[in-house]
Amino acid sequence: MKVILLENVRNIGAIGEIIDVKRGFARNFLISQKKALFASKANIKEVEKIKNELDKKDLDRKNNAKSIDEKIRDKKYTIEKLSTENKELYGSVKPTEISKIIKDMDGVEINPSLIQPVKEIKSVGIYKVFLNLHSEIQSNIQIEVVPKEDK
Repeated sequence: MKVILLENVRNIGAIGEIIDVKRGFARNFLISQKKALFASKANIKEVEKIKNELDKKDLDRKNNAKSIDEKIRDKKYTIEKLSTENKELYGSVKPTEISKIIKDMDGVEINPSLIQPVKEIKSVGIYKVFLNLHSEIQSNIQIEVVPKEDK
C-alpha cells in the first residue's frame, strides 16, 4: 500500500516521501496515528502544498525533543516497589510509571509509548531505558528499583 508520510518516521522515511508499506502497518499505525495519508493524487497535491508547514512542525518537535533530552539525558531515577525476599517485584515497572516519575521529578511530560526499557523490569536493580523523543533523537536514562520498606 502506498502512503505519503506526514512526519519523519525512524527507519521508514521523511516528510512528504511516498513509500510502499504493508496494508496492516499503514492502516493500524501510520494512518491511525496521523503519520501518513493514503497516496491518492489529491492527497499527493495536498501534501506538496503543506510540506513547508509540516517541516516547520517537525522542526518544532525536534527542538522540543532536544530540550527534553538535555534535561534528562543519563539521569538516574529511583522507583520504590514492593518486593519478595529474593528481590523479585510484585508485578513490574511499566512505562507509565517511568513517565510519571520523570514528570514528578523534572516536570517533563513524556508519552509512555516513547519509553522502551532494554529488558523488562521485574526485580530490584538498575536498568537502562531508551526514550524515543523524536525520529532523530533518542535519549537514555537509568531506572533504579529499590525495595519499598514496610512501615
